[in-house]
Amino acid sequence: MACRVLNVSRSGYYEWRDRPPSTREAENTVLLKHIEQIHADSRGTYGSPRVHAELMLGLGMPVNLKRVERLMREAGIQGLYRRRRHHTTVRDPAGQPSADLVNRQFTVDAPDRLWITDIERHEALLNREEVQDLLRSAVAAVG
Repeated sequence: MACRVLNVSRSGYYEWRDRPPSTREAENTVLLKHIEQIHADSRGTYGSPRVHAELMLGLGMPVNLKRVERLMREAGIQGLYRRRRHHTTVRDPAGQPSADLVNRQFTVDAPDRLWITDIERHEALLNREEVQDLLRSAVAAVG
């Protein structure tokens, strides 16, 4: 019934089913065994670049990195990767806070008198307008 639905001859189906694996498939099977062995020897830590280097230099097998990556991905083999550490600021208990140089007075009567910055934007360097003239930003907001 499947052959009729797929419009495939029965003889073609049985020929495909009983066909021996291609040369490429046989090479991939052997290569995958080597990849699994290298990955196991590294206690599961090696990823595709190191497995590829081990195949090329250690075993002398000329193979493309993309082929190694594809075989590892299809087999579900993945190396360990370092997690990024989250660094946080630790406040010095003996430190003194910075002085308030403007005494919380944010009104100005002329340009270039008071410049401000947002410390979060400054630390992360997310925005080009980290430091701005307070008067110009107030005029822009109104106008």
